[in-house]
Amino acid sequence: MNIKIKGIRRVSATATVALTAGAVIAGGAFASQAQAAAPKPPTIVAKGGYVMNNGTGKSLFSKAADTRRSTGSTTKIMTARVVLATKGLNLDSKVTIQKAYSDYIVSKGASSARLIVGDKVTVRQLLYGLMLPSGCDAAYALADKFGSGSTRAARVKSFIGKMNSTAKTLGLKNTHFDSFDGIGNGSNYSTPKDLTKIASSAMKYSTFRSVVKTKSTKQKVTTKSGGYRYMSWTNTNKLLGSYSGAIGVKTGSGPSAKYCLVFAATRKGKTVIGTVLTATSESTRTADAKKLMDYGFKK
Repeated sequence: MNIKIKGIRRVSATATVALTAGAVIAGGAFASQAQAAAPKPPTIVAKGGYVMNNGTGKSLFSKAADTRRSTGSTTKIMTARVVLATKGLNLDSKVTIQKAYSDYIVSKGASSARLIVGDKVTVRQLLYGLMLPSGCDAAYALADKFGSGSTRAARVKSFIGKMNSTAKTLGLKNTHFDSFDGIGNGSNYSTPKDLTKIASSAMKYSTFRSVVKTKSTKQKVTTKSGGYRYMSWTNTNKLLGSYSGAIGVKTGSGPSAKYCLVFAATRKGKTVIGTVLTATSESTRTADAKKLMDYGFKK
């Protein structure tokens, strides 16, 4: 009787050890699988990069994300954001294109929406001219229209002031603007994280979302003589149509900014939004953005 009981006890003890060992092995296997499933953070060429979940605001990737850098034409995201936040905004109100806008383009060698002096262009159309071909003439027209003051210089200064006050309202500590288009005077800077937050804020406006996801557009504008002409603009953002789910946002470049891109995409109800600053070329900024969005969707 005692032998059988001992035998039973021995079997139970052995079984317990085997089960425990099995559990440890299984647990280790599951842990290894979990580690293997975690996506590896990408390596990007750009000096700065940031991605977040636009729905939750959760940071998904960060590289020198709080380092201040020149932003080039990604500055125009804030230009559009200030316009769209204007109380009582009438997107169909018309702005007469001034010679000063075209003179500015020529003097700066700046990117242009090819606006023609004397044409009457709506605010909505100026936003397309601003964001698709990255028109600095459109940026100037909007700053002149939505700034306040008795002179053009005063209005432009007022508009840039609104850009900076909006940055403060958004809680951005590392952003400052000294221009309406990114052609700054040494004090136009932001960071990957701040620019992403500006873009996320701008994407709350349906007009902004509609504009920045547009690959190309043909707009009918009124000429000085009362007739009309068509303006055709193509988006400089090559992600549109080449990356599944891409919905914006804005390219940028410049002597100190090099190549920049603020990007966003939506897949299966999840939107990721981010920025790369100071990339080495157009192709590397696009490749970096794709890597970061791929990673963001896996997180």
